[in-house]
This record gives sequence, C-alpha cells and structure tokens, in this order.
Amino acid sequence: MPTDKNIDIGFLIFPGFPMACLTSMIEPLRAANEIAGQDSFSWKLVSEDGQRVEASAHVWFEPDYALDDCDDLDQLFLLSGPSSRFANAHTSDGKLRKLARHGVTMGAVSGGVFPLARAGLLEGHVTSVHWCYEAAFAAEFPKLDATEDVIVLDRRRLTASGAAAAFDLSLHLIESSLGADVATEVACWFQHPMVRGQGVSQRKPTFATESTSDMLPTAVRKAVDIFADHMEDPINIADVADAVGVSARQLERMFHKATGTTPLGYYRSLRMHKARQLLLYSKDTMIQIAIAVGYASSSTMSKNYIEVFGIHPSEDRKKINMFRVRENAIVPSA
Repeated sequence: MPTDKNIDIGFLIFPGFPMACLTSMIEPLRAANEIAGQDSFSWKLVSEDGQRVEASAHVWFEPDYALDDCDDLDQLFLLSGPSSRFANAHTSDGKLRKLARHGVTMGAVSGGVFPLARAGLLEGHVTSVHWCYEAAFAAEFPKLDATEDVIVLDRRRLTASGAAAAFDLSLHLIESSLGADVATEVACWFQHPMVRGQGVSQRKPTFATESTSDMLPTAVRKAVDIFADHMEDPINIADVADAVGVSARQLERMFHKATGTTPLGYYRSLRMHKARQLLLYSKDTMIQIAIAVGYASSSTMSKNYIEVFGIHPSEDRKKINMFRVRENAIVPSA
C-alpha cells in the first residue's frame, strides 16, 4: 500500500566500495521523487568516522555523517568489498547492532554483506551473496543461510547481490512506498528491462565461453550443477553423464559445442575459480583451499591454478594483498 511517509536512507560506504552499487540505488529513488512530485525518499552518505572515502573507481566521496550520528535513519545499507572491515570493529559493530535493535532496517549490497555478517546482523536471516563471493562467504560464515537470488527481502534485512540487483531493490522500495505504477515508470525511465524479485537466481558466466549458465543446453546445465555440488569430493565424468541421462561421449560433444572445452576441463576450471575466490577473499591457507576444491595437496592445485590463470596462487594472493587498506589484514600465502 503506497504511503506518504518520507523514508530516510543511509549508505554506509567503506574504502574501496563499488560506486555503481551506490548510484544504482540512489538514481531510482531520485527519479521516483520527481515522478511522484514529492520527497518520498531522502538519503545521506555515511562513513565510519565521517571522513571522505575513496571508491574502487578512485572517485572520492564526502559523507554527510559519521556512523555514530545516524540515529534518525529508517534504513542503512552497507556498501563495501568483501575484505572491508571497520577500523574500530568493537565500537562500530556495536553501533550497527544498536541501530538494528531500535528498528532501523539493515541492508547490504554486493560485498557489504561481509561486514554486516561480521557484526552478527545476518544470523537467522537469508542473505543474497554475489556468485563471485559465495565460496569466501560460506568459508567465513558456514552457519549463515546464503542464496544465489539477486535480492532477498527478509523482514528487516534487505540484501542485493550487485549493482543491477541494487536497482531492483530500489524499485521494490519504490513500489512499497509509492505503488507499482511509479516503480514501473522509474524502470522505464532507465530502460531497466525487467524488475527482478525474490526467487530470481543470478546469471553466472560459463567459463571459456561467452554464454551464461541459463543459456546452456539442459544436459550441460545439469552437469554443471552437479560439478558445482562436488567441489570437495570430485566426481567421475562418467557418473555425471549417467546422472544427466547421456553417454560420456555425448556429454563430451555437447560440452565442447556449448563451452568450447571438455567436461573435465570445465570442471577443473570451475574448481580453480572457487579456489581463486577463497584465495582473494578468505584467510584460508593454501592447503585448506586445496582441500576445499578437492585436492589432496596444494602443489597439485597450484599446477592447475597456473594452467587456468597463468600465475602461481601465492603470487596472486600477494598481488591482492598490495591493495588491501586500513584494517584489512594481509592473508597468509602459505
């Protein structure tokens, strides 16, 4: 039911946050205000200490408030990379929990789910996690209920997987406040082709091809799903073929036509991409990562990693450590 109440939204930005996630939420709200002829939404930028923050695109933003001054907000969304942490975690996590206790709806976009989870505010809730962070999120928060849905609206926890999903989330906020007609007009203003709701899964790239997972032939897509479910416990290609109802030879031909590679090559690439997620966004050691993707030793995993990415995993981790800022601890390379 549309309402005339103004909704005051805060965007808590961390160093290195994805700028597109911020603009994807604010621009639909701005357009909704114009279309409705009223200020139904207002927004403020927030940083932990009130100081300016540099986005991942090297654009600087001047916050309106420090986190400690955000008591009058209706909603607060965290925007960050997966490695982002508060400089003063004890105080700032406590502030987030206090806001939540006093009725502020808490949300996060993309990597912002990580600091929200670290503050203990996703326990008992389902959260949307971007596919490129899912392995790292599961490793750090194995008890939390994560999903591949583009957005999740779970009571007072609103999460979106990425920038385009953030646009969808704003459209849902607009529909709740101003009605479906205004939300549809906003979508048309920006030529946003389809308003995605809960239950819509993220599209994922298929490796070694330009297609996405939803574009694959049925048997190949089912095989990919089986591969994804058998990272720690590798499965035989012949067993996968049997499970999807084709011969191993048929599966080989279908995979090559759809992806340009063999089932085994695709499976190996899938495992290496999960290894890279853990390498860049978790603190797991090399042997822990190797075991998580089905290898008994880190040396064998490293050999395949080099074949896929052209760089040794320890060197890859060393590169990302060079760009970690503030309290984002360097992760072990051994």
